[in-house]
Amino acid sequence: MRLSLVCCALLGVFLSNFSFAVVFKFSNVVCESYNKSWFQFHECRLKAVSREKVIFNLNGTVLHPTNNVFAHGNLYKRESGYKPWLVREVVDWCRFMRKNYNPAAKIFFSLFKEFTNINHTCPFVGPQIVRGFYLRPELLLLPFPTGEYMLSLRWFFDQKLQFDTNVSFVFVEDIMKA
Repeated sequence: MRLSLVCCALLGVFLSNFSFAVVFKFSNVVCESYNKSWFQFHECRLKAVSREKVIFNLNGTVLHPTNNVFAHGNLYKRESGYKPWLVREVVDWCRFMRKNYNPAAKIFFSLFKEFTNINHTCPFVGPQIVRGFYLRPELLLLPFPTGEYMLSLRWFFDQKLQFDTNVSFVFVEDIMKA
């Protein structure tokens, strides 16, 4: 009885310190519009607020209403260059905004939904803004191995490639630091 109580106490201390031993922050962002008559970027940049916190700001404008938006997403892990890793999804964004049907997109969207005005169904038109978005490990619902990653999103309107957003981030789970 006494041994199990001590083990539970040590496990509790270990798990409480474990949450402080995570680094989850942006390292790079690249945005490119291929059709400036449909979509224009006004801002796409990172800003370091502190050593552990980097915020992402994106400001773009959809110039014509669109009811057919698909995002082709790939998650890459850096291992002597970026290699495909775990997630490769095509998401019908209009359908997803009506009903969260895709688990991978749901995790991604839960990370940034409170920082954006992209929270409505189609048609998408006008300013699309992400302001002050930073990564929080407590919202990441899946276990993640330590490493450098890149999320590549290719956005298609009416089956035509309009723009790319490539976001790189670092996830470090340092148990010894805790």
